[in-house]
Amino acid sequence: MADHLDAPAPLEEHRKLAVFEGEWSGDEMVYPSRWTKGGPATSHVSAHIALNGFYLIQDTVQMRDGKQSFATHGVFTYDREDRTYKLFWHDSLGYYPPSPASGGWINKSLILVRGSLRGNARHVYEVVDDNTYNMKIQFSPDAEGWADVLTGVYRRVQ
Repeated sequence: MADHLDAPAPLEEHRKLAVFEGEWSGDEMVYPSRWTKGGPATSHVSAHIALNGFYLIQDTVQMRDGKQSFATHGVFTYDREDRTYKLFWHDSLGYYPPSPASGGWINKSLILVRGSLRGNARHVYEVVDDNTYNMKIQFSPDAEGWADVLTGVYRRVQ
């Protein structure tokens, strides 16, 4: 008889998030918005699989003009109930998202969308190879016409 108190094991969908695990250096372009004037930036991304393999925890520090300009804390997982990936996103702007971004993989891109009273945000993480991924964050008031907020190319730190 099986022990029904045994913890579940991560699924292949959880394991797929490991592609983003590691230390990364990013070259970014920040687009002008109501929060910033825009311009080039660099970021250091540190990501690790945690909590028995169910989550990818990612911390990012962005630098512009020699000083920290932005920081993020992202928690990625796969929700086996609604069969979508989730991104719980927190950043140094201080807004608390009412719900996680949700989505899935299309080819080599993990696409996650969330809405709030301020509008909609879309995060696109495109795997280029084992040592490179592209990321973009986009904004839309209506979840139809998307404008870039930030784009970047991230390379694994060896």
